Amino acid sequence: MKSAFLRLDHWTNSLSMAVACLMLVIASALGVFQIVTRFVLEQPAEWSEILIRVSLIWMVFMGIPTAFRQGAMVSVDVLYRWSPPKMRRVLDWLVCLAALTLIGVIVWWGWDYAKRGGVQSMAGLESVSMFWAYVAMPIGGLFSVIGIVGNLLDPQRQELETAQ
Repeated sequence: MKSAFLRLDHWTNSLSMAVACLMLVIASALGVFQIVTRFVLEQPAEWSEILIRVSLIWMVFMGIPTAFRQGAMVSVDVLYRWSPPKMRRVLDWLVCLAALTLIGVIVWWGWDYAKRGGVQSMAGLESVSMFWAYVAMPIGGLFSVIGIVGNLLDPQRQELETAQ
């Protein structure tokens, strides 16, 4: 069961990071496009700015699961280093529960926000609903839940090994 969950975790983590990287590429390309159209052609594209914002929102919320998986988001380094092994496992569980609580709030209110934003359209892209921008919160949150539990089952602690 644990190995099956960790395979799912690896797959979802890879997918979320690929989406985050794609969103960074899109935001960068649109930024260059916006500069060229605005300052070189002197005819700015109204739609590029909102798409940059949306792609950055998606990039952040799809990148967070990787940070959780690597144990780099919520950390209690000093307390963890000074604690005996049994206390470290208690700290792992406390951090996991705190992170899951936070992500639960993000998923709950993110979904509510996305539903409410469904009637709103994007400025410059009137045919596209703001739902598609706001739904990044609950989707990224669901991917984060898998990363948090994956980190509890198989801690990586990469931030502790690279810390000075």
